[in-house]
Amino acid sequence: MNNIVVIIGRPNVGKSTLFNRLTQTHQAIVDEEEGTTRDRQYGKVEWCGQEFSIIDTGGWMLRSDDFFIKEINTQIRIAIKDADIILFLVDITKGITYLDQQITTLLRKESKPIVLVANKADNYKLYPQSDEFYALGLGEAYNVSSINGMGTGELLDHIISKTTKFTSKIDNNLTIAIPAIAIVGRPNVGKSSLINALIDEERSIVTNIAGTTRDSTYTLYDKFGLKFYLVDTAGIRKKKTKKNSEYYSIVRSIRSIENSDVCILMIDATRGIESQDISIFSLIQKNKKGIVIVVNKWDLIKNKNSKSMHFFEVNIRQRIAPFTDVPIIFSSTTTKQRIYKILQTAKDTYDICKTKIPTHQLDKILLPIISQTPPPINKGKIVRIKYITQLANTKIPSFVFFCNLPQWVKSTYKQFLENQIRKNWKLTGTPINIFIREK
Repeated sequence: MNNIVVIIGRPNVGKSTLFNRLTQTHQAIVDEEEGTTRDRQYGKVEWCGQEFSIIDTGGWMLRSDDFFIKEINTQIRIAIKDADIILFLVDITKGITYLDQQITTLLRKESKPIVLVANKADNYKLYPQSDEFYALGLGEAYNVSSINGMGTGELLDHIISKTTKFTSKIDNNLTIAIPAIAIVGRPNVGKSSLINALIDEERSIVTNIAGTTRDSTYTLYDKFGLKFYLVDTAGIRKKKTKKNSEYYSIVRSIRSIENSDVCILMIDATRGIESQDISIFSLIQKNKKGIVIVVNKWDLIKNKNSKSMHFFEVNIRQRIAPFTDVPIIFSSTTTKQRIYKILQTAKDTYDICKTKIPTHQLDKILLPIISQTPPPINKGKIVRIKYITQLANTKIPSFVFFCNLPQWVKSTYKQFLENQIRKNWKLTGTPINIFIREK
């Protein structure tokens, strides 16, 4: 299981810029105006063969009656509690401020690794100025520049040295061959109710309060020829505002997703697919897990007709595009409608993730298609794909296309190749990796 690293600091110290630098993305909006970051950003960082999850937070501000400031500060506290490692970002050009001291007081209550990071050290002449931060009592500050990347390699080396190889909460007697199926989704969508319905007992506490489940619980399911662990996703510890419950649900979902083989994403039929569902769907994709979408509470939809299910499904696939080759099941945990189909589909998806396609089959079917629809000629460069093979020992099906000029194969053509693979082999529910290599 990956560690969760959270970036905290006062406004405008460069937290979002550092997040973008470490994740090698442009997910987080960067602006000089204080308080730009209000909603959390979640990403993954890969370094030296290891990876961890990282969370960008809003800037800590003075106590105020302003709703957004109170909301951001509350969410920062929650992020600190749930983090494994804390990156405390300060501004080397400004020195210690009163807000930095406030944050330090907050961090002294925590017994987890804290890494002090002096940002905006854009050249080596600024490095000695970071000595001032020793006064915070948090040790040496790592000098970095989020803008140009200086010092970030050393920072990542240090973070990796502090990461822990987590062990699952499952019993030590767990056999690796038994898959783990994580049930994830927004608070109060029916995750615990599904487990209770499947095992015919009140294994998980169920209430109308979002976030009743506090920790991920593992239940061994061994019926009807199916055997795997069901992972009930943890929620928030106590009743919060809607915004906080959504935020905390995502943080907890990260752990369950990373420690699973297949994820069942539950959607509330009475609310439809929302941005929160898309965020969790994206997390599952980033973690390269099999996916089954379950539309729960279908019994509560009034005035259904023969086309209702179709229209609902079309809307979901439009929202999750371009990865639309995902099984969608309409169910009700209250009436137990199609709940056993959920399990069978999850098991089928797990098996599909392990699919191996021989090289001769790939070449026989795909090379004629590629010959008819080759990569577009770019600046007079003609790309010739010579053969295809599937990589062994990967989490999801991963294919390598060998050609003469891999740098000229664009992402749109990679999507075309993926579509052709899905068209010719059943890979429903599993993401696919496409690699282009020179031969």
